[in-house]
Amino acid sequence: MFAFVAAVFFLIITPGPGVLSTAGVGSGFGFKAGSRYVLGLFLGTNLVAIAVVSGLAALVLADPRIRTILFALSFSYLAYLAFRIAFAGNRVAFIERARPPGVGGGLLLQIVNPKAYAVNTALFTGFAFLPDSYAVEVAIKFLIMNAIWIPIHFLWLMAGVTLHRLDLSERSHSLINIGMALSMLAVVAIAVIAQLR
Repeated sequence: MFAFVAAVFFLIITPGPGVLSTAGVGSGFGFKAGSRYVLGLFLGTNLVAIAVVSGLAALVLADPRIRTILFALSFSYLAYLAFRIAFAGNRVAFIERARPPGVGGGLLLQIVNPKAYAVNTALFTGFAFLPDSYAVEVAIKFLIMNAIWIPIHFLWLMAGVTLHRLDLSERSHSLINIGMALSMLAVVAIAVIAQLR
């Protein structure tokens, strides 16, 4: 079970669309709006986990046409987000929107987020620790994942809120934008490589 806990921690804390956008909403719109967005991400990641556990994700993704369409949508969105971050200029601007994305935006992001499917598939199909009781194992995995997922996302949210409050130089803002964009592009590259295999 320790290996599962460690895997959950490292898979969730590493930069991906969910945590990067959480920091962006915190930076751009503050803690209250960011909390609503995190709620949407939370609902979305659990829906993805349920789809993975139930086999629905495997069934839908078994059709190459549907898989290609979903991959193209997620790839396009993530590449667009990385582009916007990289060329946001000299201010920290992970996401540029007139209004915060809210619960619906977080939910939608997780549904098209390839990292969410990859992480949930790895965690629920691997790391067996109760082979005689799969249902209990899945329930425990949901509890552990959410117990780690929630504080990590609120840490990223607070990082974004804190960045907003700091009086950073223009160069620092640009470096942060480029670093976030490169992280997003790394996620996109991993998704492309996984799709091609």
